[in-house]
Amino acid sequence: MNFTGSNILSVDQFDIDSIQTIFAIADRMQPYARRQKRTKVLDGAILGNLFFEPSTRTRVSFGTAFNLLGGEVRETTGMESSALAKGESLYDTARVLSSYSDVIAMRHPKSGAVAEFAEGSRVPVINGGDGANEHPTQALLDLYTIKKELAYHGHGVDGMHICMMGDLKFGRTVHSLSRLLAMYKDIRFTLISPRELAMPDSVLDVLANAGHRVTITDQVSGSSDADIVYQTRIQQERFTTPQEADLYRGKFRLNSEIYTKHYKPNTVIMHPLPRDSRAEANELDNDLNQNPNLAIFRQADNGVLIRMALFALTLGVAEQVEKYECDVNWYSSKPSGY
Repeated sequence: MNFTGSNILSVDQFDIDSIQTIFAIADRMQPYARRQKRTKVLDGAILGNLFFEPSTRTRVSFGTAFNLLGGEVRETTGMESSALAKGESLYDTARVLSSYSDVIAMRHPKSGAVAEFAEGSRVPVINGGDGANEHPTQALLDLYTIKKELAYHGHGVDGMHICMMGDLKFGRTVHSLSRLLAMYKDIRFTLISPRELAMPDSVLDVLANAGHRVTITDQVSGSSDADIVYQTRIQQERFTTPQEADLYRGKFRLNSEIYTKHYKPNTVIMHPLPRDSRAEANELDNDLNQNPNLAIFRQADNGVLIRMALFALTLGVAEQVEKYECDVNWYSSKPSGY
């Protein structure tokens, strides 16, 4: 894949070689993310951070990644605060805002909207999530995390067993991650959800055509040898009413007792965040917070690395990062990572 000047809209754009390229660049970004060094390689560049759907982690992660490369960030949050609320088309919005930016990160509640926006943009567009469709940067950071976590335990992605649990119908993170994992070999997928929230057939077809083994169930039992358990929240915003979402809230919880009963002592726990910690949901219990296999915060940290890598690649500066390096002159106690 030729990254320079390209949009990042779907995981279908990637192959194993391009994924390895992204991960290699992400590894090189660790000194900057940990505040051991600074780089000004994107000094003067502007990111248009357009989030037309609620977001904290992804929005701030994109902005932080760009800042860490020396660039500046301009944000628009919420549909109601944009000209889209006045009836402006995505094409017109893209034509205007792309003239103010060097690259755009965008989230939109409608599936396909980011690709539609990209058609009018004059600068690269990176998909930060479009409805229930895709979330390519989350999938990349998830895969990067899986590789790191499994390597720590002496394993690789090929031949692993991953359990995905929760809202698999509307969870765009598991849709994109499954498509990436389909590129690897001999993976077992255990998909745990209510039948009404099962993984879409389009994703199942990708896994089947790639020759992977898939088990579909509404029971937690049967996944005791899973290497990864990937929990998702009920996507309330995708349901017709909050009451409809309430029918499934709290049905698939993971706490210390369930984890100990059903999983290996070194099964890695992942979640794209935010986790719903309300009593009626509590999908990923706080009693797991001290479990060393809880990777959710390492996962979030890895999002900055992946997005830094994508910015460096799409703007063509991946080989210049160290050239613009300088020292950090403030106190920092960032963790050393893996």
